[in-house]
Amino acid sequence: MTGLAVRTFLTMLVVIDPVGLVPMFLALAGTRDTLDRRRIARRAVLTAGGVLVAFALAGSWLLGRLQISLDAFRVAGGLLLFWIAVRMVFAEHERETKAEEAEAMGRQDISVFPLAIPIIAGPGALASVMILVGEAADYPLGLVMVLAMTAAVLLLCHAALRLSELIARILGQTGVNVVTRVLGVLLAALAVQYVADGARNLLLIR
Repeated sequence: MTGLAVRTFLTMLVVIDPVGLVPMFLALAGTRDTLDRRRIARRAVLTAGGVLVAFALAGSWLLGRLQISLDAFRVAGGLLLFWIAVRMVFAEHERETKAEEAEAMGRQDISVFPLAIPIIAGPGALASVMILVGEAADYPLGLVMVLAMTAAVLLLCHAALRLSELIARILGQTGVNVVTRVLGVLLAALAVQYVADGARNLLLIR
């Protein structure tokens, strides 16, 4: 059970990358006053949490309706995470398209889009939480543990957004890139493990 908790926490921490959110948050909300930035951060984290919980609870049902096995989803999710990891390592990690970024700059409320989706609760986070919930089925309180650890990471995200100006001053862009690159290497290893586990199980089934 402890292993599941640690694995879930580290996986979601690496995928969501709270420190890496800081430059994007400042780019989108840096000109707002402090109270407005805090409101945006709170609403973005709560919305992202709701989306992740929805995928955690309904993910298995959705895969069942589409007749997709968890192992097939684990391989697909691993490939997606590996692509994200490579972009993180080379500091090319973008969580929104240019069109989405341009639209966001003109929006009054950026908390739901693009902050909550797709910046915090992006494809990698959604795939990860569904895979982790599938693995948690072997534990009595596995689902509760996955949700609790995901909530802990989201609390760190909220703290990072609240302290974004301080973090940016201390680390600078170079420091943020270093943290993101280290997390990218860890994410790449995690992605390879997902693909290996899924492929091995698929081959055994056959």
